[in-house]
Amino acid sequence: MTNQSSRYLLSEQGPFADAITGFKEREAQMVMADTVANALEQRSVELIEAGTGTGKTYAYLVPALEFDGKTIIATGTRNLQDQLFQKDLPTVIRALGKTRKVALLKGRQNYLCSYRLEMNVESTRFVNREVLEDMLKIREWSRKTKDGDLTQLNSVAEDSMAFAFVTSTAENCLGSECPMFSDCFVAKARKHAMESDIVIINQHLLMADIALKRDGFGELLPRADAYIIDEAHQLPDVATLFFGQALSLRQINELCRDCEQQYRTELTDCSELSEGAAKLEKAAADLRILLGEEAPRQFWREFREQEAVFEAFALVIDNISELTEVLKEQAIRSREAENLYERADDIGYRARLFLDENEQEYVQWIEIYRNSFTLNATPLSIADKFKAAMKGYSEAAWVMTSATLAVNQDFTYFARKLGLKDAQKTVLASPFNYAEQALLYVPRYLANPAAPNYTESFVNAMLPLIAAARGRTFLLFTSHRAMAEAAALLAQYGEYQLLVQGQASKSYLLEHFRNNTMSILLGTYSFWEGVDVAGDALSLVAIDKLPFASPGDPVNQARIESLRRNKRDAFGQFQLPDAIIALKQGAGRLIRDTLDRGVLAIGDPRIVARNYGKQFRSDLPPMIPTRNQTLAEEFLQAL
Repeated sequence: MTNQSSRYLLSEQGPFADAITGFKEREAQMVMADTVANALEQRSVELIEAGTGTGKTYAYLVPALEFDGKTIIATGTRNLQDQLFQKDLPTVIRALGKTRKVALLKGRQNYLCSYRLEMNVESTRFVNREVLEDMLKIREWSRKTKDGDLTQLNSVAEDSMAFAFVTSTAENCLGSECPMFSDCFVAKARKHAMESDIVIINQHLLMADIALKRDGFGELLPRADAYIIDEAHQLPDVATLFFGQALSLRQINELCRDCEQQYRTELTDCSELSEGAAKLEKAAADLRILLGEEAPRQFWREFREQEAVFEAFALVIDNISELTEVLKEQAIRSREAENLYERADDIGYRARLFLDENEQEYVQWIEIYRNSFTLNATPLSIADKFKAAMKGYSEAAWVMTSATLAVNQDFTYFARKLGLKDAQKTVLASPFNYAEQALLYVPRYLANPAAPNYTESFVNAMLPLIAAARGRTFLLFTSHRAMAEAAALLAQYGEYQLLVQGQASKSYLLEHFRNNTMSILLGTYSFWEGVDVAGDALSLVAIDKLPFASPGDPVNQARIESLRRNKRDAFGQFQLPDAIIALKQGAGRLIRDTLDRGVLAIGDPRIVARNYGKQFRSDLPPMIPTRNQTLAEEFLQAL
């Protein structure tokens, strides 16, 4: 494929002009398509920041379809994954007149496991009637589904506990030795992916595959000639997850429940199995009680150093070891028993990691939930690990793209995270005319962001703008506490429908926001990106504070301390660029189309008052800046 053909296909003389009503060529889109085509041909690594409105999806799909090789496209969210497969990819295939075999492949937790459904639906352990009712609904649906994709099941709430009993995990899957393997939806989806030219996945599945290949345990994905990563700014965090270790109470309890199930059905003569599972389950529950109230991420050492907690944790490890020995003796009797032994052995290995701490390479932290907890060992840096893993893909092309990869057009921060300093780099500005379409408003006289009354001050400053916009507002917050406080303050006015993150699913809230213009949507970080509301439904995006990551978070704190130990500038090389990228994501919610107009309001006075504020402002879209409230109100009223 030549660069000229790539450019032509996305020009007004190309096939898209006839295939898509209102299609207009975009210079940045054509440049990106050329860049992607070159990377695929040369099997190089390319980083591309493509500003909002570039049309980057078509810009990588066109060369991917023209490319003579197998391509895997990984997205950051399931929504984009579905949109690519169901809408964008079919549109491009029709426009180009191509015949290519394509596949959608999700993580195994998205697929029904028929074996676990049948094994668990009749189990006597279902004391929760709601779970049993949901299981029966799933069994009825299972008789109709062709692909077992549970995201298409609408009759059961997405947070139902029943899904844990009807899906498999990497630990409990029996693989080809499963009695129902011939009907396995995961196996069928993977087989289809192996046979396809283009496979749409998400980044979690990609990293799971990379981690498996790195450890020599096989693979989840077919080998490909090209890998295209969309929403690539998320990749370092996803990769960090897979290069770390985790142990949860849920994993322990699932092991115990499955051991009890085997005792009741297959290993009825092994009472030690039931007794061992019960002992472990009780010890783990006692440990959870000792950990105290729900708590966000905290250093594990602060708990491990408490004598009672350490003894309780050591007892859990002892009970895991005892159960593992019982399972080792039973493993020869069936594949299920062998699988339980392997799971117990792995859980024991991970639990023992948390008896000591390697503070030079990993930070250990705990998150405590109402009925559970998760222990995590997170690497302080994954650059060397990711770079080493990439060597196994040296013959493939890699394209990583997002609207927010660079900081002031410099990719150093992103590239350093993944060890990609030798990658090719391209920045493409947004084609939108921000000077005409948007204002950047920073109000005067707000309280100090650290002051107790800051959120009240911010809400009061936004009320006149919300009134001028007649609702149509996103309020984005850097903490759940601030969001809840703002919701309580706004509820006093009663003029607008308040849609608050957590009250319903993200898709439900967005649908209602689009359909009710007199509404305000309040969200934290999960609404700062991946949210697309074009047109008149959204006129005002207001951000309470500059999104600096919490220095009290154990992972952030450990990374800051590590940088300082190595005589590096933790603020300039970590905290500041991280916050700039996050702010760019939030700001990107405002203008989604050439006809959109609106105001971006940033309450935090530090964006003007501090020296580093200039770096934030220079990386935002080139909107007209103002501190004049009347001007901002008039701009909104004119819409």
